[in-house]
Amino acid sequence: MIKVLLVDDDLDILELLRYNLSKNGFDVTCAENGKKAINLAREIKPNLILLDVMMPDKDGVGVCATLRDDPAFNDTLIIFLTARNEDYTQIACYENGADDYIIKPISPRVLISRINGVLSRDRKKVSDGSILIKDITINKDQYGVEKQGEKIELAKKEFELLLLLASSPGKLFRREEIYNQVWGVDKMVGDRTIDVHIRKLRKKLGENYILTVKGIGYKISA
Repeated sequence: MIKVLLVDDDLDILELLRYNLSKNGFDVTCAENGKKAINLAREIKPNLILLDVMMPDKDGVGVCATLRDDPAFNDTLIIFLTARNEDYTQIACYENGADDYIIKPISPRVLISRINGVLSRDRKKVSDGSILIKDITINKDQYGVEKQGEKIELAKKEFELLLLLASSPGKLFRREEIYNQVWGVDKMVGDRTIDVHIRKLRKKLGENYILTVKGIGYKISA
């Protein structure tokens, strides 16, 4: 059973969401403030955290940033569910490690569908350790990529960049994170290095796999 930590300071919303998530087979734990959310997350190790932005003690962005700094939560999915729809709020959430951002109000059925969509993206790894993204299979052990059964030749850094993006489908990777993980913090590379490699990947894979979030970074479409 998937463990969900539900965090919102509105107790009525908290109960409504808890009821609907539980009815759909999720194991739900609730927190009404940021400090309690962090403590509960460390205690129960949820698979998914559904998180409001505006909360007492510590806001949702701060909760997300704190948990993302802890390696124990590298595989934990974090979805923001909030009435805040400003661009700068969404950017702050993604920059601090959000996997998705959902704006209230939203019907319970649509919310469950969105949650299941994020969970399914996270299950794209197949039995041999490869990663499946739509019709592309990435074998990280053999440095191999196939599209519809046909091999695609990638340079080493192209492959490493694709593998990083594919490791968390739908997650927005900031440019700084891509530089650090693909090229290393000690490597001197030009400002357009990532853009050039993304352009080469799109040429080889197709235009509809890697999405640009202007001014922030890139994510792969699941």
